[in-house]
Amino acid sequence: MKIAVIGTGYVGLVAGACLAETGNDVVCFDRDKAKIGELRRGRIPIYEPGLEELVRRNRLENRLSFTSTLTRAIKSSNVIFVAVSTPQAEDGSADLQHVFSAVKDLARLINEYKVIVIKSTVPPGTSTEVQNIIKHETASPFSVVSNPEFLKQGSAIEDFMKPDRIVVGTGDSRAVDVMLELYSPFTKTGAPILTMDCASAELSKYAANAMLATRISFINEVANFCELVGADVDQLRRAIASDKRIGNSFLFSGVGFGGSCLSKDVKALTQAGSEEAYDFKLLRAVDVVNSLQKKQLFSKIKTYFGSLNNKVVGVWGLAFKPGTDDMREAPAIPLINDLLSHGADVQAYDPVAMPVARNIFGSKIMYASRSYDALKGVDALAIVTEWNEFRGADFLRMKKLMRSPVIFDGRNVFAIEQMKTHGFKYYSIGR
Repeated sequence: MKIAVIGTGYVGLVAGACLAETGNDVVCFDRDKAKIGELRRGRIPIYEPGLEELVRRNRLENRLSFTSTLTRAIKSSNVIFVAVSTPQAEDGSADLQHVFSAVKDLARLINEYKVIVIKSTVPPGTSTEVQNIIKHETASPFSVVSNPEFLKQGSAIEDFMKPDRIVVGTGDSRAVDVMLELYSPFTKTGAPILTMDCASAELSKYAANAMLATRISFINEVANFCELVGADVDQLRRAIASDKRIGNSFLFSGVGFGGSCLSKDVKALTQAGSEEAYDFKLLRAVDVVNSLQKKQLFSKIKTYFGSLNNKVVGVWGLAFKPGTDDMREAPAIPLINDLLSHGADVQAYDPVAMPVARNIFGSKIMYASRSYDALKGVDALAIVTEWNEFRGADFLRMKKLMRSPVIFDGRNVFAIEQMKTHGFKYYSIGR
C-alpha cells in the first residue's frame, strides 16, 4: 500500500518504519525541516532499540522516505496515519490542536478516496470531530479510523511487529477491509484485529493505560504499608501474582511511573470524565499516589542524613524506565531537584539519557561518563532506573569509590542479604 504518516515523533517514526518493513511504500511528513533533514541523513532523534537499523534498511530499499512537503505525502498515499502529539493541557485534558490542524491541512489536499487513520492518543468523540473537519474542507470520499497504538518504549518495534491485539474503530466496512489487509502481516501468530466503533477504540487506549497505572500505584501503596509492618513486598508480590486472575505484569514497587503515556493518559481520562459530569475517583487516587511515590526516595535520604548541606549523592538512572532516553515525568527529576534545593551535590549517570538530562539540569549537576564515575566520593547512591548493567555491580569497587557505603534503591535492584554481606547500609522500597 501507499502510506503517509503525519508526524515523526515516537509513534509516527516507529509506525512508519514497521509498515515499510512489511513491504509498504511509506512517506513520513513533519513540519520541522531540520528534523526531516536529520532523518534523511540517518540520524534518529529518539532512542529506541532496533529503530535506527529498521529505518536505515527501509531507506536503502526505497520503501521509507521523509518529507516536509505535505502535498507529496498526501497525494501519493491511499492511507494516511495521523501520529502527531497530544500533549497535556493545563487542566489535564488532551490538547488536540495538533491533530485538528494536521487533519485540516491534509483534508484540503484530498482528491480521491483516502483512509484517515488517527494513531494519536485522543479522547472519545475525536473521530467525529475529525470527520466534520474533513467534510468541511473537501467533497472527496474518505473514511476515518481510530487505530490507537499500544507501544512500550524500549520494546516498541517488537510491540508493533508482534502485537497483542490491533484495535480498529470505524463504522465503514470499506475502511475495515483496508485495515485488515494492511495489518494482516502482523497477525500471522494469531493476534486478533478487534473492530469496533470509534469511541470504544479511542477509549480502549486510555482504559488500558489507566489499568496499568492503577496496578503500579496499588503495589506502591502496599509497599509503603509493608515497611510499616515489617513485611517484604517482593514476597507478597510473588504470592498475589501467582493468582492467574492477577499475574505478574506491572506489579513491581518503586518510585512511581513516568514517561509520556501513563500519567498523561490518567489525567486526560479523568478530565474527560469531568466534562461528562463523571468523577473518576479511583484514577484521581492513582495520580495522587504516584505523585507522592516519587518523593519516597528523597524522604528516605533526608531522614537518614538530616541535613544535606555539602553532601554528595550519586544517581544511577535518569530515564523514566530502562530501554529509553525519555525523561518525561521521570522520577529522577523531582529527586534531583529536591536534592539540589536542600544543598546536596549530584553526580548522575544513565546509559542513554545523559544528553536529555543536560537539557533539563544544565550545569547544576555533574554528569558521569561511566556508572562507577558517579560514585567517586559520594555520601550515598540513589538508584532510580533499573538498567540491567546495574544488577551485576562490583560491590567491592563501589565501596572503595564511595565516601560512605549507603544505597537508596528506588527499584529494588539488589537483594537485602546481598547488601548486608557486602557491608552496605541499604534502603529499598517496601522491604
